[in-house]
Amino acid sequence: MTRARSVLTRDERIKRLADAERWKEGDSPYGLPKVRVYKLAMKKKKKKAKEGEEGEDAAATPVAAANAPATKGKK
Repeated sequence: MTRARSVLTRDERIKRLADAERWKEGDSPYGLPKVRVYKLAMKKKKKKAKEGEEGEDAAATPVAAANAPATKGKK
């Protein structure tokens, strides 16, 4: 599913209640208390940060290329 669900299955609710120590083994699986479903908020990626990183990578490449022939010539 691509969308966030608003309802959990009984198994999912029991698991979350057990993690929160609100449900013990042997309790009835019927009449469970409500469990909040948290929605995930997607953060937007910063375009300027990516452009800056690409610029740094491009600047580092000529330096690495300049050093590579020099090391080959010494051997």
